[in-house]
Amino acid sequence: MHGFLSKIKFIIFFIYVPFVYSALHTFITTYTEISEEKITGIPKFFAVTTLDGRQIDYYDSEIKKLIPRQDWMKEFASGDRFKEYTEIRERVQQTNKINIHFLMQQFNHSHGVHTYQRTYGCDWDDETRYSRGFDQYGYDGEDLISLDVKKFQYITHVPQGLITTVKWNNNTAQLEFLKQYYQLDCVNWLKYLLMLRKVDLERRAPEVSLLQKDPSSPVLCHATGFYPAAVTITWLKNGQDHYEDVDLGELLPNVDGTFQKSSTLNIIPEESKTNRYVCEVEHKGRTFQKILTEDEIKSNTNSVHCCGSTEAVIRLVLSALV
Repeated sequence: MHGFLSKIKFIIFFIYVPFVYSALHTFITTYTEISEEKITGIPKFFAVTTLDGRQIDYYDSEIKKLIPRQDWMKEFASGDRFKEYTEIRERVQQTNKINIHFLMQQFNHSHGVHTYQRTYGCDWDDETRYSRGFDQYGYDGEDLISLDVKKFQYITHVPQGLITTVKWNNNTAQLEFLKQYYQLDCVNWLKYLLMLRKVDLERRAPEVSLLQKDPSSPVLCHATGFYPAAVTITWLKNGQDHYEDVDLGELLPNVDGTFQKSSTLNIIPEESKTNRYVCEVEHKGRTFQKILTEDEIKSNTNSVHCCGSTEAVIRLVLSALV
């Protein structure tokens, strides 16, 4: 049981990887069904959708709601299409309940904890315009069936998958639909989500904070949550640009697609009392300032948490194994 729980935790949390900007974008939906009715803390069925490795929505058999996981998804979540996707996941849940029991019979498993999982989606490269679809099924963490997206035929390397692959490969109408979906529709949907994310990100302005561990420590001017990446951080001393004893940090990506950057001012307490220091951040033609005073400085002794979620679809996801 311990190994199973570790595997499930990996399935649930694999999406929490660092956000890295790249020309290659990936859109993935994963459904997981568990044979046991009651496992503390783990739903019997859950569905996760990710864009570029970050979770954008979530559904499980306990909450019975499709929840947006990124702020830029919330507007889309208020529409009718999102409600349809909630209903689709409910139907997938019912189909997968049948599928996992069929697989248990195929593998001669009469009891115990077992998992059935489907992962499907597509990649898109902005630079090369290359796209690739993928559709994979697994049982107990091992490969079961996959779709060859070049030949658009299902393949399996285990005898327990033969009945299903023969059935699916004889369904020419479904294979034609899948060809349309993975060569065109999936990528169009991915691009649409990228557009929603970009529109939201471009509204982001820097949040500027002054951080200091103690009165004798350097002062950190920290700007975060801004997009696009171009930003300028300058220290002013008595109204003039000040570069002495200033260390400019690197530009870093945040997990939500925005950026952060910092500049450290090394001064003694007496200097800050007898002179007026200001951190000035310029982004997209706007200027944000923080005056170095005791009221503006935040303690940095604790961790800083920054930056801050149809019929064709039904045909795509409701795949009975037998």
